[in-house]
Amino acid sequence: MTTVATPPRRFGATMRRDRWWVQPVLVVTSLTLFGVYTIIHAIVSKYYAITAGGAHLQSPMFSPDLPGIIQFHTSLPWAFLVLWAPLGLRSTCYYYRKSYYRSFFLAPPSCAVAGVARRKYTGETKFPLVLNNMHRVFFYFAVIVIGFLWYDAIRGLFYHGSFGIGVGNAIMFINVFCLSAFTFGCNSWRHLIGGKLNCFSCTPTAQTRHSAWKKVSILNGHHMQWAWISMFTVWGTDVYIWLVSSGAFSDPHHVF
Repeated sequence: MTTVATPPRRFGATMRRDRWWVQPVLVVTSLTLFGVYTIIHAIVSKYYAITAGGAHLQSPMFSPDLPGIIQFHTSLPWAFLVLWAPLGLRSTCYYYRKSYYRSFFLAPPSCAVAGVARRKYTGETKFPLVLNNMHRVFFYFAVIVIGFLWYDAIRGLFYHGSFGIGVGNAIMFINVFCLSAFTFGCNSWRHLIGGKLNCFSCTPTAQTRHSAWKKVSILNGHHMQWAWISMFTVWGTDVYIWLVSSGAFSDPHHVF
């Protein structure tokens, strides 16, 4: 019996009648704008902390504050020394992989829609996509950054040693909460909690881990939503701190 290869369908061929192209366009637009904004602000490295009136509200894109912690100076934008961990976690995240594979690489652009024809498929075995296998390593370092962000949010509640609260504080806590939900909804964390078990009910330890695994799985089930929400909260928090620290307006707050 002779097997005849099916000729590849032209790009975009589909029987779908909905506006399937809207989501890829939105993903490309959002990720591109976020990436460009992040790079520009990291290079500029100005207006990343509100310090007026005894406040100390640090932008999440510049946390931890390495120059303030270890007292070093560099001619390069130091923000890149901390951004690589959270950006690495996002770029290797399973959901974001799906998003940019479809939207940027058009492989395929959507379900039941023909993508760009390729002569050879190498998966994630070649550079730079092979770096996606570093996802768990990025997760470990991103957790450290999350710890600093919680520290920044709590520290921001004290103005010259007195407790205070304002709009900037609320924005910072919302942001770190959303980032924590995204980070700890990661499959790497889920595997650390309940992975490598052949039986969930055989021992008390396994039962405890299974219970924790089910709770973590609730976050994992909404990983896509937290991925987008946390990206925009980071973006919004940085824009707010940039505007206030540059003198565009003041941060409304009350010190008790």
